[in-house]
Amino acid sequence: MIQIYDSLKGSKVTFEKDKSEKVTMYVCGPTVYDHAHLGHGRSAVAFDIIRRYLEFSGYEVDFAFNTTDIDDKMIKRAAEEKITVAELAERIIPEYKKDYAALGIKDPTHNPRATDYVEQMVEMIKILEEKGHTYNLVDGVYYDITTFEGYGKLSHQNISELEAGARVEERTDKRNHQDFVLWKFKKEGEPFWPSPWGEGRPGWHIECSAMSGALYGPTFDIHGGGLDLKFPHHECEIAQSEGANGETFARYWMHNGYITVDKEKMSKSLGNFSTLKDIFEKYHPRVVRFFLLGTHYRSPIEFNSELLEQARSTLRGLDELYLNNKDDSETPDQELLDAFSKKMSNDFDVAGALAKVFFWAKNEPKNVQATLNKINEVLNIFPIDFVVSPEAQKLIDERETARSEKNWELSDKLRDELAKQGVEVEDSSNGSFIRPKI
Repeated sequence: MIQIYDSLKGSKVTFEKDKSEKVTMYVCGPTVYDHAHLGHGRSAVAFDIIRRYLEFSGYEVDFAFNTTDIDDKMIKRAAEEKITVAELAERIIPEYKKDYAALGIKDPTHNPRATDYVEQMVEMIKILEEKGHTYNLVDGVYYDITTFEGYGKLSHQNISELEAGARVEERTDKRNHQDFVLWKFKKEGEPFWPSPWGEGRPGWHIECSAMSGALYGPTFDIHGGGLDLKFPHHECEIAQSEGANGETFARYWMHNGYITVDKEKMSKSLGNFSTLKDIFEKYHPRVVRFFLLGTHYRSPIEFNSELLEQARSTLRGLDELYLNNKDDSETPDQELLDAFSKKMSNDFDVAGALAKVFFWAKNEPKNVQATLNKINEVLNIFPIDFVVSPEAQKLIDERETARSEKNWELSDKLRDELAKQGVEVEDSSNGSFIRPKI
């Protein structure tokens, strides 16, 4: 039995889903105007783990991770670089995919791009118009939040108490402060599409409602994203989707916590962010993934080099455990798997599950590789595919000869060469230990 913290209910609930049915899961992805930062990586890893554990538990997961490729920020950045929005997207999207692959993120079942679903967005806005949820201003079509009784239920706020959030249009002629745009009328130099209201482009919130609806219909199982999307983005999605369809939008709502720097949220707008590419220059992506797993997905993570160094040191120890304990058994230690699963089933408590692994590792672990291979189906941190190439093995043998001859200068040189090939050598009184460089 899996317990999930449902942001809508504000408490843990039992995940009610038969394993004979697919789990449908939609997670809000990035707006691709710039390279991915650690906050993007945190969300991607969090929901990758959730997806993997559901699959580990016997569910088939249909996983959608969208890309916003039309947006005010996209338009502004493209104009600054004197290229089209489409050209910007085509340049940045592959970079996100590289970074996510480096972090060990499984490919989504679907990776919808907003610009491929504009027709569905127009159709949804037409339905909302027919049901009396919209009104027009000189710059676009707006959603009147007072026409949807449940507005505020996800963020647990009353409409009268709602504060302005990210990307909420500050117009003085809106009926209500928190009304949001569904369709923006064309401006000079901006991409546009035809619609019954005039040429223009979709607002940000309508994109996910239309894409998830096209993929899964009016109702699906899990909707996820970063905590910063809870309001207004996800709140607006509910108003749009339930306002149009009259049915529950998502059965469970999940949000991962922030990355913080000096206790302040990491974000591009604050200028205190680090791109994944920059971090990967100092820390192997496996280390970054392991660092992100050390804190419960709903809690904030403080980003600093000391914690990353701790993650690297701990991961090296786990690598040593894994590589030093080869055995012929294909049967994992069920006692550990049960303890691991008990923690993971409690709202995906990875930190608690890892604590069980660490305790097991210190107390005569058995069937090590078979057990860790099974756990790796969820964590994806162990060096299962680590193989020393013939070229690297030749250098290792040459280095052993150099060490036996006390030729320390050549030994150090060969160790540096091995490091360039992704192989780390650690010398001890018991000989040299070979592991992947991280």
